[in-house]
Amino acid sequence: MSALAPNLLAFGRVLRRAGLPVGPAESLSAAEALSHVPLSDRAAFRAALRATMIHRRDHFEVFDSAFDLFWRNPDTPIRASGPHDEPPEAAPPAARRAAEAMPGAAPPVDPAGAPERREDAALTTSDQERLNRLDFEAMSAEELAEAKRQIRRLVLPLAERPTRRFRPDPTGPRADLRATIRASMRLGGEIARIERRRRVSRPPPLVLVCDVSGSMARYAQILLHFMHAVENDRARVHSFVFGTRLTNVTRALRNRDPEVAFQAVSHILPDWSGGTRIAEALDRFNRLWARRVLGQGAVVLLITDGLDRGGAEGLSEAAERLRHSCRRLIWLNPLLRYAGFQPRAAGIRALLPHVHEHRQVHNLNSLRALVATLSGDGRRDGRPA
Repeated sequence: MSALAPNLLAFGRVLRRAGLPVGPAESLSAAEALSHVPLSDRAAFRAALRATMIHRRDHFEVFDSAFDLFWRNPDTPIRASGPHDEPPEAAPPAARRAAEAMPGAAPPVDPAGAPERREDAALTTSDQERLNRLDFEAMSAEELAEAKRQIRRLVLPLAERPTRRFRPDPTGPRADLRATIRASMRLGGEIARIERRRRVSRPPPLVLVCDVSGSMARYAQILLHFMHAVENDRARVHSFVFGTRLTNVTRALRNRDPEVAFQAVSHILPDWSGGTRIAEALDRFNRLWARRVLGQGAVVLLITDGLDRGGAEGLSEAAERLRHSCRRLIWLNPLLRYAGFQPRAAGIRALLPHVHEHRQVHNLNSLRALVATLSGDGRRDGRPA
């Protein structure tokens, strides 16, 4: 165990560099768990570390890649001190993040005494512009962390809609007869002035329904940060996620600390990275939640790739009912990032006729374009934008 402790601390640092929330408490819990399992059993060793160091299902893939890289030779006491080969570009994003987190993977920093190097920046793009255009799936751990920080700064001021309520306003466009009569009673019935009022305007409710199935898992990881930012930025936001079933995560995402919020989501979410049943999820939403959250001209953001495991049976009817229950139904689809996208899947063909807008959501620029659209002029007649 004396030789294992430094390895365990080094492995915790690798997980932190890969973007996972692993601290001293997780390392201590892992050391305690390893004292109860045979170290020669690799499967039990992996299970003990994952059970004590990882709190969210969407971090399992990165953990497994880091585990395979770090503990690939159990006979060597400490392997984390040397450089490791980077995986090929075709490797999955989780494997790239894990490889970049290994010590020695990052390029060396120029020494302080190195001569100053000048470069011609003409006709080149900045790192920020590249990050804005980079696909979430292709981002490294450092780029994902920066993207999450920028998403938390996004502001979503929906265009305000008039309500049925009025408030007193001396310059309001409408005369308030009741207030005028009440004021005249204080003067013996004499009307000294006409009280006026103005209709109250407020942003409509916003409902986010996000697909967290296997085909959407990598995008759902960062889109949950977008949902968390929106949930904590404005009132009347309701968040739902679905894979094979629909789960209301509104209360969990209201926590200001993103890690605490996502840990709460992982505890109530039974089907992360599983199958997809869009029709059943939308039907359940229509029956149980639509009348509660879709009042006053609500806007619905449906985040999914449209790939339904059930063959899209009943999806068209559920989507049509949802469309007629809200003012705007906006479908955010990461598959639109492909220039040659064609609606060939049955689920995509069933959804398309019933949405007001079909937009891409795969990088920071697409999220900013969505924010600009929602902050602009909304439509009252429900026609496609």
